[in-house]
Amino acid sequence: MKPLLESETFVRIAAPLAVGVVLFVVWEVGFRLASVPVYLFPKPSDIFVSFVHNWPSLLRALGVTLRVTLQAFAAAVVIGTLVAFMFVQSRAIEVSLFPYAVLLQVTPVVAIAPLIIILVKNTQASLTICATLVALFPIISNTTLGLRSVDPGLANYFRMNRAGRLKTLIKLRIPGALPYFFGGLRISSGLALIGAVVAEFVAGTGGRSSGLAYEILDAGFTLDIPRMFAALFLITLTGVLLFGAMVVLSKLALSNWHESEIRPET
Repeated sequence: MKPLLESETFVRIAAPLAVGVVLFVVWEVGFRLASVPVYLFPKPSDIFVSFVHNWPSLLRALGVTLRVTLQAFAAAVVIGTLVAFMFVQSRAIEVSLFPYAVLLQVTPVVAIAPLIIILVKNTQASLTICATLVALFPIISNTTLGLRSVDPGLANYFRMNRAGRLKTLIKLRIPGALPYFFGGLRISSGLALIGAVVAEFVAGTGGRSSGLAYEILDAGFTLDIPRMFAALFLITLTGVLLFGAMVVLSKLALSNWHESEIRPET
């Protein structure tokens, strides 16, 4: 069984990489044959050369964007989880406040980011708040759904044994909500990155506090299209790595006991 599982893992990793390599080769060869100007659409080799030439500024910008993303993601997890715990304790509270959570989700961050940036003088704090608002709803929604989705028989058993709300929450609701919670983390991590980049676009901050969004804007103004694509590639790679980290975290937390992560016996 072990070689089979190792083979499945290898296929899951190797197949997307192989497809990616083929796409990059077709992109490179096709654009060379078509003589597409670099200022219209660069080739992978152009992007790589631009990254090598600009890697100090790009990596510094990546650090700024990543710091805002992680801060916003952590804040969204803490706030979203606490709000979900509050919702599950009272239907009246959930019915009263959940529409406001939905309102935050459907309001475009580009519409409220200028107001937040004006009200909050610290640039990093304002960017973090904007990204947190974008990443918050999946945590609230998924965790609340998980906390509510308990087995009725087990819930009745806890009531028969006169278990209090706190004991029921810790022993029954939280373990049952973990798969939903980790599903929310996968979505929220990517949204935190999107929120950070969009907020940086709106803020338009330069200097040493500028992130990857400013690198894209500056490259667009100077028609340095390969540098623009290099920054976009870093954003995409960061999003993939964040999602992968959440998948690994979910497997580590659930693989030994929850059916969603336990492999079927063959």
